[in-house]
Amino acid sequence: NGKYLLLPSMLLALYWLRWQHRSVVEVTNEPILEFKQGSPERAALQKALNNLKGKTEAIPCMVGGEEVWTSDIRYQLSPFNHSHKVAKFCYADKDLLNKAINAALAVRKEWDLRPIQDRAQIFFKAADMLSGPRRAEVLAKAMIGQGKTVIQAEIDAAAELIDFFRFNAKYAVELESSQPLSVPSSTNSMVYRGLEGFVAAVSPFNFTAIGGNLAGTPALMGNVVLWKPSDTALLSSFAVYRILLEAGLPPNVIQFVPADGPVFGDTVTSSEYFCGLNFTGSVPTFKRLWKQVSENLDRYRTFPRLAGECGGKNFHFVHSSADVPSVVNGTLRSAFEYSGQKCSACSRLYAPDSLWPQIKEKLLEEHGKIKVGDPAQDFGTFFSAVIDDKSFARIKKWLQHAKTSPNLSILAGGNCDDTVGYFIEPCIVESKDPKDPIMEEEIFGPVLTVFVYPEKQYKEILQLIDTTSPYGLTGAVFAQDKNVIQEARKLLRNAAGNFYINDKSTGAVVAQQPFGGSRASGERPGSPHYLLRWTSPQAIKETHVPLRDWKYAYML
Repeated sequence: NGKYLLLPSMLLALYWLRWQHRSVVEVTNEPILEFKQGSPERAALQKALNNLKGKTEAIPCMVGGEEVWTSDIRYQLSPFNHSHKVAKFCYADKDLLNKAINAALAVRKEWDLRPIQDRAQIFFKAADMLSGPRRAEVLAKAMIGQGKTVIQAEIDAAAELIDFFRFNAKYAVELESSQPLSVPSSTNSMVYRGLEGFVAAVSPFNFTAIGGNLAGTPALMGNVVLWKPSDTALLSSFAVYRILLEAGLPPNVIQFVPADGPVFGDTVTSSEYFCGLNFTGSVPTFKRLWKQVSENLDRYRTFPRLAGECGGKNFHFVHSSADVPSVVNGTLRSAFEYSGQKCSACSRLYAPDSLWPQIKEKLLEEHGKIKVGDPAQDFGTFFSAVIDDKSFARIKKWLQHAKTSPNLSILAGGNCDDTVGYFIEPCIVESKDPKDPIMEEEIFGPVLTVFVYPEKQYKEILQLIDTTSPYGLTGAVFAQDKNVIQEARKLLRNAAGNFYINDKSTGAVVAQQPFGGSRASGERPGSPHYLLRWTSPQAIKETHVPLRDWKYAYML
Protein backbone atom coordinates (compact mmCIF):
# COMPACT_ATOMS: atom_id res chain seq x y z
CA ASN A 1 0.00 0.00 0.00
CA GLY A 2 2.92 2.34 -0.50
CA LYS A 3 0.95 4.38 -3.02
CA TYR A 4 -1.20 5.68 -0.14
CA LEU A 5 1.71 7.00 1.91
CA LEU A 6 1.33 10.44 0.28
CA LEU A 7 -2.31 10.70 1.27
CA PRO A 8 -1.81 12.30 4.74
CA SER A 9 0.37 15.02 3.26
CA MET A 10 -2.14 15.54 0.48
CA LEU A 11 -4.88 15.91 3.04
CA LEU A 12 -2.80 18.40 5.01
CA ALA A 13 -2.29 20.40 1.83
CA LEU A 14 -6.01 20.29 1.10
CA TYR A 15 -6.94 21.50 4.59
CA TRP A 16 -4.24 24.19 4.38
CA LEU A 17 -5.77 25.47 1.16
CA ARG A 18 -9.22 25.41 2.73
CA TRP A 19 -7.96 27.29 5.75
CA GLN A 20 -6.33 29.88 3.52
CA HIS A 21 -9.59 30.38 1.67
CA ARG A 22 -11.42 30.53 5.00
CA SER A 23 -9.13 33.19 6.39
CA VAL A 24 -9.62 35.37 3.32
CA VAL A 25 -13.26 35.97 4.28
CA GLU A 26 -12.74 38.98 6.53
CA VAL A 27 -15.93 40.74 7.57
CA THR A 28 -16.53 43.63 9.96
CA ASN A 29 -19.73 45.39 10.99
CA GLU A 30 -20.94 48.08 8.61
CA PRO A 31 -20.22 51.56 10.02
CA ILE A 32 -23.33 53.54 10.93
CA LEU A 33 -23.28 56.88 9.14
CA GLU A 34 -24.20 60.04 11.07
CA PHE A 35 -25.86 62.16 8.34
CA LYS A 36 -24.53 65.40 9.77
CA GLN A 37 -25.25 68.73 8.11
CA GLY A 38 -23.10 69.08 4.98
CA SER A 39 -22.19 65.37 4.81
CA PRO A 40 -22.37 63.60 1.43
CA GLU A 41 -24.62 60.86 2.85
CA ARG A 42 -27.12 63.46 4.04
CA ALA A 43 -27.19 65.15 0.63
CA ALA A 44 -27.70 61.80 -1.10
CA LEU A 45 -30.51 60.85 1.26
CA GLN A 46 -32.31 64.18 0.87
CA LYS A 47 -32.12 63.80 -2.91
CA ALA A 48 -33.56 60.27 -2.68
CA LEU A 49 -36.37 61.49 -0.41
CA ASN A 50 -37.20 64.31 -2.83
CA ASN A 51 -37.40 61.78 -5.66
CA LEU A 52 -40.11 59.88 -3.76
CA LYS A 53 -42.33 62.87 -2.99
CA GLY A 54 -45.86 62.29 -4.22
CA LYS A 55 -44.84 59.25 -6.23
CA THR A 56 -46.43 55.80 -6.27
CA GLU A 57 -44.20 52.91 -7.28
CA ALA A 58 -45.81 49.99 -9.07
CA ILE A 59 -44.68 46.71 -7.47
CA PRO A 60 -45.76 43.49 -9.21
CA CYS A 61 -45.52 39.93 -8.02
CA MET A 62 -42.33 38.36 -9.34
CA VAL A 63 -42.96 34.77 -10.38
CA GLY A 64 -40.73 32.72 -12.65
CA GLY A 65 -38.60 35.78 -13.28
CA GLU A 66 -41.55 37.69 -14.73
CA GLU A 67 -43.68 40.57 -13.50
CA VAL A 68 -47.23 39.42 -12.81
CA TRP A 69 -50.28 41.51 -11.90
CA THR A 70 -53.53 40.17 -10.51
CA SER A 71 -56.85 41.94 -10.15
CA ASP A 72 -56.48 42.22 -6.34
CA ILE A 73 -54.82 45.66 -6.20
CA ARG A 74 -53.60 47.13 -2.91
CA TYR A 75 -51.73 50.25 -1.79
CA GLN A 76 -49.03 50.92 0.77
CA LEU A 77 -49.61 54.26 2.53
CA SER A 78 -47.02 56.46 4.18
CA PRO A 79 -47.66 56.22 7.95
CA PHE A 80 -47.08 59.93 8.62
CA ASN A 81 -49.05 61.05 5.55
CA HIS A 82 -51.66 58.45 4.67
CA SER A 83 -52.84 60.48 1.68
CA HIS A 84 -49.57 59.46 -0.02
CA LYS A 85 -49.80 56.07 -1.70
CA VAL A 86 -46.14 55.10 -1.79
CA ALA A 87 -46.70 51.80 -3.59
CA LYS A 88 -49.30 50.08 -5.72
CA PHE A 89 -49.10 46.30 -5.55
CA CYS A 90 -51.22 43.21 -5.97
CA TYR A 91 -51.92 40.05 -4.02
CA ALA A 92 -50.92 36.69 -5.44
CA ASP A 93 -53.87 34.29 -5.45
CA LYS A 94 -53.68 30.54 -4.85
CA ASP A 95 -53.06 29.71 -8.52
CA LEU A 96 -50.22 32.21 -8.79
CA LEU A 97 -48.67 30.96 -5.55
CA ASN A 98 -48.72 27.41 -6.90
CA LYS A 99 -47.12 28.66 -10.09
CA ALA A 100 -44.43 30.32 -7.96
CA ILE A 101 -43.83 27.04 -6.13
CA ASN A 102 -43.37 25.20 -9.43
CA ALA A 103 -41.06 27.91 -10.78
CA ALA A 104 -38.92 27.72 -7.66
CA LEU A 105 -38.75 23.93 -7.69
CA ALA A 106 -37.67 23.97 -11.34
CA VAL A 107 -34.33 25.55 -10.40
CA ARG A 108 -33.84 23.99 -6.97
CA LYS A 109 -31.40 21.25 -7.96
CA GLU A 110 -29.25 23.54 -10.09
CA TRP A 111 -29.11 26.21 -7.37
CA ASP A 112 -28.34 23.68 -4.65
CA LEU A 113 -25.43 22.26 -6.67
CA ARG A 114 -23.91 25.70 -7.18
CA PRO A 115 -20.74 26.07 -5.05
CA ILE A 116 -21.31 27.88 -1.77
CA GLN A 117 -18.50 30.29 -2.64
CA ASP A 118 -20.46 31.37 -5.73
CA ARG A 119 -23.68 31.81 -3.79
CA ALA A 120 -21.86 33.74 -1.07
CA GLN A 121 -20.38 36.14 -3.62
CA ILE A 122 -23.89 37.20 -4.65
CA PHE A 123 -24.64 38.28 -1.08
CA PHE A 124 -21.27 39.97 -0.66
CA LYS A 125 -22.01 41.96 -3.83
CA ALA A 126 -25.53 42.84 -2.67
CA ALA A 127 -24.07 44.09 0.62
CA ASP A 128 -21.58 46.25 -1.28
CA MET A 129 -24.41 47.74 -3.34
CA LEU A 130 -26.39 48.52 -0.19
CA SER A 131 -23.31 49.99 1.45
CA GLY A 132 -22.56 52.27 -1.48
CA PRO A 133 -24.67 53.25 -4.51
CA ARG A 134 -28.05 51.94 -3.31
CA ARG A 135 -27.89 53.02 0.32
CA ALA A 136 -29.78 56.31 -0.02
CA GLU A 137 -32.54 54.71 -2.10
CA VAL A 138 -33.29 51.94 0.39
CA LEU A 139 -33.08 54.29 3.38
CA ALA A 140 -35.46 56.78 1.76
CA LYS A 141 -37.96 54.03 0.96
CA ALA A 142 -37.85 52.74 4.56
CA MET A 143 -38.41 56.28 5.84
CA ILE A 144 -41.28 57.14 3.50
CA GLY A 145 -42.91 53.71 3.54
CA GLN A 146 -42.38 52.60 7.13
CA GLY A 147 -42.16 55.92 8.95
CA LYS A 148 -38.54 55.53 10.04
CA THR A 149 -36.30 58.40 11.11
CA VAL A 150 -32.88 58.77 9.51
CA ILE A 151 -31.04 56.82 12.19
CA GLN A 152 -33.67 54.09 12.47
CA ALA A 153 -33.56 53.55 8.71
CA GLU A 154 -29.76 53.59 8.75
CA ILE A 155 -29.35 50.96 11.48
CA ASP A 156 -31.97 48.75 9.84
CA ALA A 157 -32.09 48.98 6.06
CA ALA A 158 -28.38 49.70 5.73
CA ALA A 159 -26.16 48.52 8.59
CA GLU A 160 -28.06 45.48 9.84
CA LEU A 161 -29.07 44.19 6.41
CA ILE A 162 -25.51 44.60 5.12
CA ASP A 163 -24.23 42.76 8.19
CA PHE A 164 -26.72 39.93 7.67
CA PHE A 165 -25.63 39.46 4.07
CA ARG A 166 -21.89 39.68 4.76
CA PHE A 167 -21.69 37.67 7.97
CA ASN A 168 -24.05 34.95 6.78
CA ALA A 169 -22.02 34.59 3.58
CA LYS A 170 -18.87 34.36 5.70
CA TYR A 171 -20.46 31.81 8.03
CA ALA A 172 -21.60 29.73 5.06
CA VAL A 173 -18.12 29.57 3.55
CA GLU A 174 -16.61 28.73 6.93
CA LEU A 175 -19.22 26.03 7.55
CA GLU A 176 -18.24 24.23 4.37
CA SER A 177 -14.54 24.63 5.10
CA SER A 178 -15.00 22.92 8.48
CA GLN A 179 -14.72 19.26 7.57
CA PRO A 180 -14.64 16.01 9.59
CA LEU A 181 -11.49 14.02 10.34
CA SER A 182 -10.03 11.78 7.68
CA VAL A 183 -7.62 8.85 8.09
CA PRO A 184 -5.06 7.40 5.64
CA SER A 185 -7.42 4.68 4.41
CA SER A 186 -10.39 6.98 3.71
CA THR A 187 -11.42 10.57 3.15
CA ASN A 188 -14.44 12.03 4.94
CA SER A 189 -16.36 15.13 3.99
CA MET A 190 -19.57 16.96 4.75
CA VAL A 191 -21.82 18.45 2.10
CA TYR A 192 -24.37 21.03 3.25
CA ARG A 193 -27.34 20.53 0.95
CA GLY A 194 -30.35 22.76 0.65
CA LEU A 195 -33.65 21.33 1.87
CA GLU A 196 -35.65 19.17 -0.52
CA GLY A 197 -38.52 21.45 -1.43
CA PHE A 198 -39.17 25.17 -0.96
CA VAL A 199 -38.99 27.51 2.03
CA ALA A 200 -41.73 30.05 2.77
CA ALA A 201 -40.43 33.35 4.19
CA VAL A 202 -42.94 35.65 5.94
CA SER A 203 -41.47 39.00 6.95
CA PRO A 204 -42.78 41.87 9.13
CA PHE A 205 -43.04 45.62 8.51
CA ASN A 206 -40.74 46.89 11.22
CA PHE A 207 -37.32 45.83 9.93
CA THR A 208 -36.32 45.83 6.29
CA ALA A 209 -33.29 43.80 7.34
CA ILE A 210 -35.47 41.00 8.67
CA GLY A 211 -37.14 40.57 5.28
CA GLY A 212 -33.78 40.36 3.53
CA ASN A 213 -32.55 37.87 6.13
CA LEU A 214 -35.63 35.64 6.20
CA ALA A 215 -35.61 35.21 2.43
CA GLY A 216 -31.87 35.56 1.88
CA THR A 217 -30.41 33.10 4.40
CA PRO A 218 -32.25 30.00 3.14
CA ALA A 219 -31.39 31.03 -0.44
CA LEU A 220 -27.74 31.43 0.51
CA MET A 221 -27.74 27.85 1.80
CA GLY A 222 -29.03 26.42 -1.48
CA ASN A 223 -32.78 26.64 -0.97
CA VAL A 224 -35.50 28.15 -3.14
CA VAL A 225 -37.87 30.56 -1.42
CA LEU A 226 -41.33 32.09 -1.63
CA TRP A 227 -41.05 35.50 0.04
CA LYS A 228 -44.24 37.09 1.37
CA PRO A 229 -43.29 40.62 2.46
CA SER A 230 -45.42 42.75 4.75
CA ASP A 231 -48.01 44.91 3.00
CA THR A 232 -46.65 47.92 4.91
CA ALA A 233 -43.01 47.34 3.90
CA LEU A 234 -43.44 46.65 0.18
CA LEU A 235 -41.45 49.65 -1.02
CA SER A 236 -38.19 48.85 0.77
CA SER A 237 -38.61 45.06 0.50
CA PHE A 238 -38.92 45.23 -3.28
CA ALA A 239 -35.84 47.44 -3.44
CA VAL A 240 -33.89 44.77 -1.53
CA TYR A 241 -35.24 42.06 -3.81
CA ARG A 242 -34.13 43.96 -6.93
CA ILE A 243 -30.68 44.51 -5.46
CA LEU A 244 -30.31 40.77 -4.92
CA LEU A 245 -31.25 40.15 -8.56
CA GLU A 246 -28.80 42.79 -9.75
CA ALA A 247 -26.12 41.18 -7.60
CA GLY A 248 -26.56 37.95 -9.54
CA LEU A 249 -29.28 36.00 -7.75
CA PRO A 250 -31.09 33.87 -10.38
CA PRO A 251 -34.70 35.13 -10.74
CA ASN A 252 -36.39 31.89 -9.74
CA VAL A 253 -34.46 31.32 -6.52
CA ILE A 254 -36.66 33.78 -4.61
CA GLN A 255 -40.23 34.39 -5.75
CA PHE A 256 -41.54 37.79 -4.54
CA VAL A 257 -45.23 37.22 -3.77
CA PRO A 258 -47.25 39.69 -1.66
CA ALA A 259 -50.40 37.87 -0.60
CA ASP A 260 -53.25 37.70 1.86
CA GLY A 261 -51.87 35.97 4.97
CA PRO A 262 -54.36 33.10 5.26
CA VAL A 263 -54.28 32.44 1.49
CA PHE A 264 -50.49 32.29 1.52
CA GLY A 265 -50.41 30.10 4.62
CA ASP A 266 -53.06 27.70 3.34
CA THR A 267 -51.36 27.35 -0.04
CA VAL A 268 -47.77 26.80 1.03
CA THR A 269 -48.55 24.45 3.92
CA SER A 270 -50.76 22.29 1.70
CA SER A 271 -47.97 21.67 -0.83
CA GLU A 272 -46.14 18.34 -0.59
CA TYR A 273 -42.92 20.23 -1.37
CA PHE A 274 -43.17 22.57 1.63
CA CYS A 275 -39.98 22.05 3.61
CA GLY A 276 -39.55 25.14 5.76
CA LEU A 277 -41.07 28.27 7.25
CA ASN A 278 -38.95 31.30 8.13
CA PHE A 279 -41.26 33.62 10.01
CA THR A 280 -41.32 36.85 11.99
CA GLY A 281 -44.68 38.13 13.19
CA SER A 282 -47.39 37.55 15.76
CA VAL A 283 -47.79 34.54 18.03
CA PRO A 284 -51.37 33.76 16.83
CA THR A 285 -50.25 33.71 13.18
CA PHE A 286 -47.25 31.49 13.90
CA LYS A 287 -49.39 29.10 15.94
CA ARG A 288 -51.92 28.92 13.12
CA LEU A 289 -49.20 28.04 10.61
CA TRP A 290 -47.65 25.50 12.97
CA LYS A 291 -51.04 23.79 13.39
CA GLN A 292 -51.55 23.72 9.63
CA VAL A 293 -48.17 22.08 9.19
CA SER A 294 -49.00 19.43 11.79
CA GLU A 295 -52.34 18.71 10.12
CA ASN A 296 -50.62 18.26 6.74
CA LEU A 297 -47.61 16.34 8.04
CA ASP A 298 -48.43 13.10 6.22
CA ARG A 299 -48.32 14.73 2.80
CA TYR A 300 -44.82 16.25 3.05
CA ARG A 301 -41.77 14.67 1.44
CA THR A 302 -39.64 15.73 4.40
CA PHE A 303 -40.24 17.05 7.92
CA PRO A 304 -40.49 20.85 7.53
CA ARG A 305 -38.20 23.18 9.47
CA LEU A 306 -40.15 25.85 11.36
CA ALA A 307 -38.36 28.97 12.60
CA GLY A 308 -40.30 31.83 14.16
CA GLU A 309 -39.58 35.02 16.08
CA CYS A 310 -42.75 36.42 17.59
CA GLY A 311 -42.22 39.56 19.67
CA GLY A 312 -41.83 40.33 23.33
CA LYS A 313 -42.87 42.20 26.45
CA ASN A 314 -39.45 43.48 27.34
CA PHE A 315 -38.34 44.86 30.69
CA HIS A 316 -35.92 47.29 32.27
CA PHE A 317 -35.21 46.38 35.90
CA VAL A 318 -33.69 49.19 37.94
CA HIS A 319 -31.86 48.54 41.21
CA SER A 320 -31.23 51.22 43.83
CA SER A 321 -27.53 51.20 42.87
CA ALA A 322 -28.28 52.13 39.24
CA ASP A 323 -27.00 55.21 37.42
CA VAL A 324 -30.11 57.36 36.92
CA PRO A 325 -29.10 59.15 33.68
CA SER A 326 -28.32 55.78 32.06
CA VAL A 327 -31.70 54.46 33.15
CA VAL A 328 -33.60 57.47 31.80
CA ASN A 329 -31.78 57.82 28.49
CA GLY A 330 -31.69 54.10 27.80
CA THR A 331 -35.37 53.69 28.62
CA LEU A 332 -36.47 56.63 26.47
CA ARG A 333 -34.60 55.23 23.50
CA SER A 334 -35.70 51.66 24.02
CA ALA A 335 -39.36 52.47 24.64
CA PHE A 336 -39.92 55.18 22.05
CA GLU A 337 -37.50 54.80 19.14
CA TYR A 338 -39.47 53.84 16.03
CA SER A 339 -42.65 54.43 18.03
CA GLY A 340 -41.99 51.35 20.17
CA GLN A 341 -42.55 49.14 17.11
CA LYS A 342 -39.62 46.88 17.80
CA CYS A 343 -39.88 43.32 19.09
CA SER A 344 -37.17 44.30 21.58
CA ALA A 345 -38.66 47.63 22.75
CA CYS A 346 -38.90 48.22 26.49
CA SER A 347 -42.54 48.39 27.55
CA ARG A 348 -42.29 47.73 31.30
CA LEU A 349 -40.00 49.48 33.75
CA TYR A 350 -39.50 48.38 37.35
CA ALA A 351 -38.07 51.17 39.52
CA PRO A 352 -37.23 51.19 43.26
CA ASP A 353 -39.12 53.69 45.40
CA SER A 354 -35.82 55.20 46.59
CA LEU A 355 -34.84 56.24 43.05
CA TRP A 356 -38.25 56.77 41.49
CA PRO A 357 -38.54 60.51 42.32
CA GLN A 358 -35.23 61.19 40.51
CA ILE A 359 -36.07 58.89 37.62
CA LYS A 360 -39.57 60.31 37.24
CA GLU A 361 -38.40 63.92 37.25
CA LYS A 362 -35.72 63.30 34.63
CA LEU A 363 -37.93 61.00 32.57
CA LEU A 364 -40.69 63.60 32.28
CA GLU A 365 -38.21 66.39 31.61
CA GLU A 366 -36.62 64.54 28.71
CA HIS A 367 -39.98 63.25 27.48
CA GLY A 368 -41.04 66.84 26.91
CA LYS A 369 -38.18 67.29 24.43
CA ILE A 370 -39.22 64.44 22.13
CA LYS A 371 -40.27 65.64 18.69
CA VAL A 372 -42.88 63.65 16.80
CA GLY A 373 -43.51 64.36 13.13
CA ASP A 374 -42.52 63.86 9.50
CA PRO A 375 -39.01 62.31 9.46
CA ALA A 376 -38.52 63.10 5.79
CA GLN A 377 -39.05 66.83 6.29
CA ASP A 378 -37.43 67.33 9.68
CA PHE A 379 -34.33 65.34 10.53
CA GLY A 380 -34.74 66.48 14.15
CA THR A 381 -37.76 64.18 14.51
CA PHE A 382 -37.20 61.48 17.14
CA PHE A 383 -40.06 59.27 16.01
CA SER A 384 -42.91 59.38 13.55
CA ALA A 385 -46.35 57.77 13.15
CA VAL A 386 -47.21 54.14 13.85
CA ILE A 387 -47.40 51.92 10.81
CA ASP A 388 -51.10 51.86 9.85
CA ASP A 389 -54.73 52.30 10.90
CA LYS A 390 -54.91 48.86 12.52
CA SER A 391 -51.95 49.59 14.77
CA PHE A 392 -53.33 53.03 15.55
CA ALA A 393 -56.70 51.59 16.61
CA ARG A 394 -55.11 48.86 18.73
CA ILE A 395 -52.79 51.24 20.60
CA LYS A 396 -55.62 53.74 21.05
CA LYS A 397 -57.52 51.07 22.99
CA TRP A 398 -54.55 50.67 25.34
CA LEU A 399 -54.47 54.43 25.88
CA GLN A 400 -58.16 54.35 26.72
CA HIS A 401 -57.49 51.53 29.16
CA ALA A 402 -54.78 53.63 30.82
CA LYS A 403 -57.17 56.56 31.13
CA THR A 404 -60.01 54.59 32.68
CA SER A 405 -58.36 51.94 34.85
CA PRO A 406 -58.16 52.74 38.60
CA ASN A 407 -54.79 50.97 38.71
CA LEU A 408 -53.21 53.21 36.08
CA SER A 409 -52.29 56.85 35.78
CA ILE A 410 -50.85 58.58 32.72
CA LEU A 411 -47.77 60.62 33.61
CA ALA A 412 -47.07 61.96 30.11
CA GLY A 413 -48.51 61.73 26.61
CA GLY A 414 -51.55 59.62 25.87
CA ASN A 415 -52.98 61.64 22.97
CA CYS A 416 -53.34 60.47 19.39
CA ASP A 417 -54.46 61.89 16.04
CA ASP A 418 -54.91 60.11 12.70
CA THR A 419 -56.08 63.12 10.68
CA VAL A 420 -52.91 63.32 8.55
CA GLY A 421 -50.90 60.35 9.74
CA TYR A 422 -51.20 57.68 12.41
CA PHE A 423 -49.63 59.76 15.18
CA ILE A 424 -49.52 58.64 18.80
CA GLU A 425 -47.69 60.59 21.48
CA PRO A 426 -45.06 58.73 23.50
CA CYS A 427 -46.96 57.70 26.61
CA ILE A 428 -45.66 56.97 30.13
CA VAL A 429 -48.04 55.17 32.47
CA GLU A 430 -47.63 54.30 36.15
CA SER A 431 -49.30 51.14 37.40
CA LYS A 432 -50.20 50.20 40.97
CA ASP A 433 -50.74 46.61 39.83
CA PRO A 434 -47.71 44.77 38.37
CA LYS A 435 -50.06 42.20 36.84
CA ASP A 436 -52.31 44.66 35.02
CA PRO A 437 -52.76 43.57 31.38
CA ILE A 438 -50.79 46.62 30.22
CA MET A 439 -47.73 45.08 31.90
CA GLU A 440 -48.32 41.57 30.58
CA GLU A 441 -49.45 41.91 26.97
CA GLU A 442 -47.48 43.12 23.97
CA ILE A 443 -48.63 46.55 22.75
CA PHE A 444 -46.14 47.20 19.95
CA GLY A 445 -46.42 50.95 20.28
CA PRO A 446 -44.99 53.93 22.19
CA VAL A 447 -46.43 53.02 25.61
CA LEU A 448 -44.13 52.56 28.61
CA THR A 449 -45.61 51.32 31.91
CA VAL A 450 -43.77 51.80 35.22
CA PHE A 451 -44.18 49.82 38.42
CA VAL A 452 -42.56 51.27 41.53
CA TYR A 453 -41.48 48.65 44.06
CA PRO A 454 -40.13 48.78 47.64
CA GLU A 455 -36.36 48.97 47.34
CA LYS A 456 -35.62 45.99 49.60
CA GLN A 457 -37.96 43.69 47.68
CA TYR A 458 -35.88 43.62 44.52
CA LYS A 459 -35.45 39.81 44.60
CA GLU A 460 -39.21 39.32 44.62
CA ILE A 461 -39.47 41.77 41.71
CA LEU A 462 -36.91 39.80 39.72
CA GLN A 463 -39.06 36.70 40.22
CA LEU A 464 -42.14 38.72 39.26
CA ILE A 465 -40.47 39.88 36.04
CA ASP A 466 -39.69 36.29 35.12
CA THR A 467 -43.30 35.15 35.50
CA THR A 468 -45.27 38.19 34.30
CA SER A 469 -45.10 37.69 30.53
CA PRO A 470 -45.25 34.63 28.26
CA TYR A 471 -42.43 36.14 26.19
CA GLY A 472 -38.68 35.82 26.61
CA LEU A 473 -37.03 38.13 24.10
CA THR A 474 -35.01 40.99 25.62
CA GLY A 475 -34.49 42.58 29.00
CA ALA A 476 -32.11 44.89 30.82
CA VAL A 477 -30.79 45.25 34.36
CA PHE A 478 -29.48 48.58 35.59
CA ALA A 479 -27.28 48.22 38.69
CA GLN A 480 -23.78 49.07 39.89
CA ASP A 481 -23.88 46.42 42.61
CA LYS A 482 -22.11 43.35 41.13
CA ASN A 483 -23.85 40.95 43.49
CA VAL A 484 -27.25 42.19 42.33
CA ILE A 485 -26.20 41.76 38.72
CA GLN A 486 -25.24 38.16 39.39
CA GLU A 487 -28.53 37.53 41.18
CA ALA A 488 -30.43 39.02 38.27
CA ARG A 489 -28.55 36.89 35.77
CA LYS A 490 -29.57 33.74 37.63
CA LEU A 491 -33.18 34.65 38.34
CA LEU A 492 -33.77 36.02 34.82
CA ARG A 493 -31.81 33.34 33.00
CA ASN A 494 -34.82 32.26 30.93
CA ALA A 495 -36.58 35.62 30.78
CA ALA A 496 -34.63 37.03 27.84
CA GLY A 497 -32.69 35.71 24.86
CA ASN A 498 -30.82 39.02 24.71
CA PHE A 499 -29.90 40.19 28.20
CA TYR A 500 -28.39 43.63 28.75
CA ILE A 501 -26.51 44.95 31.77
CA ASN A 502 -26.57 48.74 32.15
CA ASP A 503 -27.76 49.13 28.57
CA LYS A 504 -31.13 49.41 26.86
CA SER A 505 -33.02 46.35 25.66
CA THR A 506 -32.78 47.27 21.97
CA GLY A 507 -29.93 47.57 19.49
CA ALA A 508 -28.54 44.05 19.01
CA VAL A 509 -25.74 44.05 16.44
CA VAL A 510 -25.15 41.16 14.04
CA ALA A 511 -22.13 39.06 15.12
CA GLN A 512 -21.89 40.98 18.40
CA GLN A 513 -25.21 40.18 20.07
CA PRO A 514 -26.94 37.52 17.95
CA PHE A 515 -30.63 38.32 18.26
CA GLY A 516 -33.40 36.02 19.40
CA GLY A 517 -35.45 34.80 22.31
CA SER A 518 -37.25 31.87 23.85
CA ARG A 519 -40.68 31.02 25.22
CA ALA A 520 -43.41 32.68 23.13
CA SER A 521 -40.82 34.98 21.55
CA GLY A 522 -39.53 32.18 19.37
CA GLU A 523 -35.94 31.55 18.47
CA ARG A 524 -32.68 33.14 17.35
CA PRO A 525 -32.31 34.25 13.71
CA GLY A 526 -28.96 36.01 14.01
CA SER A 527 -26.05 33.62 14.59
CA PRO A 528 -23.83 31.16 12.69
CA HIS A 529 -26.00 28.29 13.99
CA TYR A 530 -29.01 29.78 12.20
CA LEU A 531 -27.60 28.67 8.86
CA LEU A 532 -27.81 25.03 9.93
CA ARG A 533 -31.59 25.44 10.07
CA TRP A 534 -31.64 25.64 6.30
CA THR A 535 -29.29 22.80 5.39
CA SER A 536 -29.52 19.04 5.16
CA PRO A 537 -25.96 17.85 5.88
CA GLN A 538 -24.68 14.80 4.05
CA ALA A 539 -21.64 12.85 5.31
CA ILE A 540 -19.53 11.24 2.57
CA LYS A 541 -16.87 8.60 3.13
CA GLU A 542 -14.56 7.59 0.30
CA THR A 543 -12.42 4.52 0.99
CA HIS A 544 -9.06 4.20 -0.80
CA VAL A 545 -8.05 0.68 0.32
CA PRO A 546 -10.08 -2.19 -1.15
CA LEU A 547 -11.74 -4.57 1.32
CA ARG A 548 -10.23 -8.04 0.67
CA ASP A 549 -12.15 -10.11 3.22
CA TRP A 550 -15.46 -9.92 4.99
CA LYS A 551 -14.06 -11.61 8.12
CA TYR A 552 -12.68 -9.69 11.11
CA ALA A 553 -9.26 -10.32 12.67
CA TYR A 554 -10.66 -11.87 15.85
CA MET A 555 -12.33 -14.55 13.77
CA LEU A 556 -9.09 -15.86 12.31
